[in-house]
Amino acid sequence: MSEDKTGYDPSAEGAKMSYAKDMSYGDYLHMDQILAAHHPLSHAHDEMLFIIQHQTSELWMRLVLHELSAARETLKGDDFRPAFKMLTRVARIFDQLNSAWDVLRTMTPSDYTTFRETLGNSSGFQSHQYRLIEYMLGNRNTSMMKVHEHRPDLHAKLTEELQRPSLYHVALNALSQKTGAFFPEGTYRREAPHQPVQQVQDAWAEVYRDPKRYWDLYELAEKLVDLEDYFRRWRFNHVTTVERVIGFKRGTGGTSGVQYLRRMLEVELFPELWHLRGQL
Repeated sequence: MSEDKTGYDPSAEGAKMSYAKDMSYGDYLHMDQILAAHHPLSHAHDEMLFIIQHQTSELWMRLVLHELSAARETLKGDDFRPAFKMLTRVARIFDQLNSAWDVLRTMTPSDYTTFRETLGNSSGFQSHQYRLIEYMLGNRNTSMMKVHEHRPDLHAKLTEELQRPSLYHVALNALSQKTGAFFPEGTYRREAPHQPVQQVQDAWAEVYRDPKRYWDLYELAEKLVDLEDYFRRWRFNHVTTVERVIGFKRGTGGTSGVQYLRRMLEVELFPELWHLRGQL
């Protein structure tokens, strides 16, 4: 006969039950502030979904920035292994963000029209954290800085990032040092998107031809490809979700909507790592 669990008392096993004077789970996570951060501007049922979808995405992006910053610093040293773990985590975060689109896609076009006007001109492409992620990875489109001029503090963060080498720049430094390859002037573009350089592709190809000799670089290359793979999937799912919900309407921020997002699919963060496949 099974034991009746309905009257189970955790305190009988020593669980602490009173937190009047001690930090609780909610205290540690500042749950009051987090759960009070959702303020729909309409009475539409689906606006709460829309808000939480984007707020949680921003929280995950906060972690992406944390991991990328640490990985970039780690790759400046001789031991790449901690950075590999961080880059793997970033890829898995984008996998998590990909799953979130599945939840948002339960919102139909009819559902969205019930509150779309309340968004005004706000749009996801105005996310300064997303912009920082792009800049850290090497897609440094400085024309997007204008979107953040109304917030000097956020604009300053982006400006500071442009003065640092991107994650890919740091990887290229390691590639050059360990293989002896020389990269021409203009390879390290701090205030423009990275463009493919044949000498860089040749150096990565050398690594792939002899992975045992360059195992750290070989693993680094695959971690970067893995990251961009998941990042591309996230962008693709973004396009699909937007097309499914609003079709080819203009975005709330004034972009061309789906057409704008499709152009973003053409961006290559680490082009040489993809192009070398055909060279081997």
